[in-house]
Amino acid sequence: MGLFGSSAKVYRPAPEVDLGPGSGELYISPNVKAPRVAGLLVKIFVWVLEMPIVGWVLLYILKKDNLINKLVSEAEIPEPPLFTSTHRWEDTPEQNVSLTKPGLSPAERVREAVDCLPTRLESTLAADAPQSSLKRWTIMDFSRAYSSGETTPVQVAKRFLAAVKESSGPTMNMAFFISCNPEDVLKQAEESTLRYQTGTPLSVMDGVLVAVKDEIDCLPYPTTGGTRWLGKARPCEADAACVAQLRACGAVLAGKTNMHELGAGTSGINPHHGSARNPYNVGKVAGGSSSGSAAVVCAGLCPVALGVDGGGSVRMPAALCGVVGFKPTAGRLSNAGVLPLNWTVGMAGILAGTVEDAVVAYSAIVDQSQPSYLRPELNLPMLTSTPSISNVRLAKYGKWFNDSSEDIRTCCDKALQTLRAQYGWETLDVTVPEIEEMRLAHYVTIGSECTASLAKYLDKLKRSEIGWDVRVALAVYGSFSSRAYLNSQRLRNRQMFFHKEIFKTADVIVSPMTGRVDSVLDSRELPWFAGDNSHGNRYLNMFYLLQKRKEPTHCDNKLTCQVGQDKGGLPRSSVHWQAVVRGDSAPHRIRNAGSLQQEPQETCGVL
Repeated sequence: MGLFGSSAKVYRPAPEVDLGPGSGELYISPNVKAPRVAGLLVKIFVWVLEMPIVGWVLLYILKKDNLINKLVSEAEIPEPPLFTSTHRWEDTPEQNVSLTKPGLSPAERVREAVDCLPTRLESTLAADAPQSSLKRWTIMDFSRAYSSGETTPVQVAKRFLAAVKESSGPTMNMAFFISCNPEDVLKQAEESTLRYQTGTPLSVMDGVLVAVKDEIDCLPYPTTGGTRWLGKARPCEADAACVAQLRACGAVLAGKTNMHELGAGTSGINPHHGSARNPYNVGKVAGGSSSGSAAVVCAGLCPVALGVDGGGSVRMPAALCGVVGFKPTAGRLSNAGVLPLNWTVGMAGILAGTVEDAVVAYSAIVDQSQPSYLRPELNLPMLTSTPSISNVRLAKYGKWFNDSSEDIRTCCDKALQTLRAQYGWETLDVTVPEIEEMRLAHYVTIGSECTASLAKYLDKLKRSEIGWDVRVALAVYGSFSSRAYLNSQRLRNRQMFFHKEIFKTADVIVSPMTGRVDSVLDSRELPWFAGDNSHGNRYLNMFYLLQKRKEPTHCDNKLTCQVGQDKGGLPRSSVHWQAVVRGDSAPHRIRNAGSLQQEPQETCGVL
């Protein structure tokens, strides 16, 4: 019993839970209870929340009303907590994959990835390119244009910088970047141009613009994490491992993209650096927390950008901006040089205009430095043979799948029908239990780890340096007990068991990426806090499940791709779905997305 008499949930042992389609397991649709406030009201709310005694009572009520106490903090859970991999998976042979050799350089891995791509007749980059189709220029488009002399990295960099300047002005105010150094961008482009002139490009990524979320170290920029203060408190002394690998491939690092402050939100609204807007409709949010990275890819300024994903922070903005979002298996990418805000759930991810570009970028930044016994060998999908892939079984939890808007539900159902009709892939009805419980456990986990990571800075920091919405988040995070954190890891263990059982009969679990399309960006809330985050909550309902499996070589594989539009159609909003697969099966994820990737409909970009 809690302080105000709330009864805690007593969980049955995981093996006793029915995972079949007719399971009687209760599905709880998320319903966040918190005030939606702006202006002076948010200040009052924060001040009360931060008071020593009154604030503690208010925090308890908030956690109680949102079932955190009942389902997580005070619950009785029979399983032990799970922090590292203990559930072992039997590797299933993959169809039509390319197994990369160990010890390859980033450029050599990129070369192998290119060999896996389909051969297509690409549109010319000349001015007479068709204007009726949406085409974001791809990595291969840039590489061919540079190699043929049609354009140069310097010319592209100049167009890019002009576009950034225009989009950052008061007329557009897109707020894509926190930092962009024109001199550094041009220097990199000049070096790349010289390599092409001498016939020595490092890879197909040589001269290709790649933006980096301001949560990842990239010289010569500070890493702010979307704050005003972190870049000063934590100097950036070297490139992050993933950035260094891109640099080794010749990529032009285009700058540090905007983000939700400390990654503590789903909108991308940032009171310090401006709020990244959705290029499809500047009156809507880009999503968060990797808002700027998704927006620059959507706008065609860069074919690829890096993000960081601990709670859907790559996949949600990818969905809202109509691009591909890819969070690889835990342990596949090095976290060296990434802000350690949530180390058991967070890692770098990729945002790209196409599935093929995501494959190429992934091959460049994958980490093969760990001993092979900690992970299987890297294999890449032969995208040239996607139609021949058969016997793929897609698991669908109907109650969860359908807990979304009509537009999204209709588009995702059509996607399943397409895969069944064209490739013979089978859809299996399953039950994924304890979804709301897991969402709350993820929130406790990511919040506890964030406050622990930042404690040495926050203790010395003036609260006025932090945005109001993040002050609310940090107050809630700091109220979580050690029991709540441990119970969250017990729920992680249960979900690992449930997924292991589901993957005995299925290859992929599919669902909509978000429960609704992007929401209107309310100018009153730009510097404030939308506590009743019903929009963000509808996003969270769909991605939370895929966060808790931070186990190398297991089922932490997630990719989101566009499968349609809402009734408004482009450019208003887009509909995505996501796939999670067993084992380290990146090929399954990528083929799943590649099979549904839509043809371009209009042209954009800096070429």
